[in-house]
Amino acid sequence: MAAVSRASRRKTNQSTAAVTTGEAFEPLPAYEHHRLPPATPPRGITLIDRGSVTSPKGFVAGAAYAGIKTLGAAPLDVGILGSATPANCASAFTQSTVPGAPVIVSRLHAKDGNARGVVINSGIANVGTGKGGEADARRMCVIAGKALGCEGTELLVGSTGVIGRTLPIDKIAATLPTIDLSSDNGPLFARAIMTTDTHPKSLAVSFRAGGREYRIGATAKGSGMIHPDMATMFCFITTDAAVEKRLLRATLKSAVDVSLNMMSVDGDTSTSDTTAIFANGAAGGPAITASSAGAAAFQRALTYVCIEMAKMIARDGEGAEKLIEVRIDGAATMKDARAAARTVTASPLMKSAVHGNDPNWGRLLMAIGRSYARINLDKARAWVGGVQVYNRGIVDFDRQAASDELRREHVVLRVDLGAGKASATAWGCDLTPEYVHINADYTT
Repeated sequence: MAAVSRASRRKTNQSTAAVTTGEAFEPLPAYEHHRLPPATPPRGITLIDRGSVTSPKGFVAGAAYAGIKTLGAAPLDVGILGSATPANCASAFTQSTVPGAPVIVSRLHAKDGNARGVVINSGIANVGTGKGGEADARRMCVIAGKALGCEGTELLVGSTGVIGRTLPIDKIAATLPTIDLSSDNGPLFARAIMTTDTHPKSLAVSFRAGGREYRIGATAKGSGMIHPDMATMFCFITTDAAVEKRLLRATLKSAVDVSLNMMSVDGDTSTSDTTAIFANGAAGGPAITASSAGAAAFQRALTYVCIEMAKMIARDGEGAEKLIEVRIDGAATMKDARAAARTVTASPLMKSAVHGNDPNWGRLLMAIGRSYARINLDKARAWVGGVQVYNRGIVDFDRQAASDELRREHVVLRVDLGAGKASATAWGCDLTPEYVHINADYTT
């Protein structure tokens, strides 16, 4: 099947054209050239082949087409993910002062740290829709709750797509009960949350603690409007470990701080950002607490999963051709390290230089200076891939070799600020003409 351009998919997927029952749709193209293999996990963590958000025990998911998006490469537009049994939940939401109705409802439902899962739609974000939008979000929870055998207040809700349009709630209400919920349908749920993404983003790992095997699965979506101030666009995580609520919150925050909060596609923060982890304890064993021997293993596995999700999102940035990884060493403080790394990944000048294979190290130092991170230029060093381009004031380097490093799909930029011992890593993508085309055509 011929590849579908991102710009045409963006325009196609935002329509609300209806579809008749049983009408066929195109299968999802295999955008394998957009997929970088996950990094080798730390010792004690094992990647699960074709793992998904339903790889942990006791979780089911499903998706269907409600007619929010038109037929195309990924027509699934409503989905449910849930645990067959009660679960602890930790979550994080956008810090935008213009939150979507689903964020408002989900904050309330997640307040006590208990949630069984989430119901989602894509194509329309349900933002700026007033009390009616909140009522629609609650109605989605009630209907999905019946499918999972729980109360609507036990579910979170997420909507992603165009801002300022009301949901076709009657279509959604009619479609949600038809969803086949199964432990095999994690990949379908991953497709249903997509908007301008070129491929679904899923991962699952196993790890051992206290002589017992546990699993963590995740799925995420995000391609544009990515510069999180809490987590990411959507990232839903499941685990069959029993994790005490306070530890679950702490481990999620720690993992998010070094992963989903350290990526940028375009510098814009979404009104719908939602990240949540559900822990149902289906694998058995005692609850993992801060004092448990398994707490460190759980933290390592969760952090690995979140970092890989962040990299998938950054690589799939709208129009992107390359993943940019920025490593900052020698910072005076962790705050400086994080600020420098994030500023470089968000810099339009640096992103453009990477796209054009231009080893302009001046833009790299410019971005660090704009971050206000302390830097000692008499000690600072910088590398483009394996090529040192700046060395304590000496700027002679092999331009062709550095340009060749920028031609890689995974570009690594590293700077030692020479001001301390703190380090941080951030992820982003190059800025291409396609990004402008996609967003110029977003609703027209």
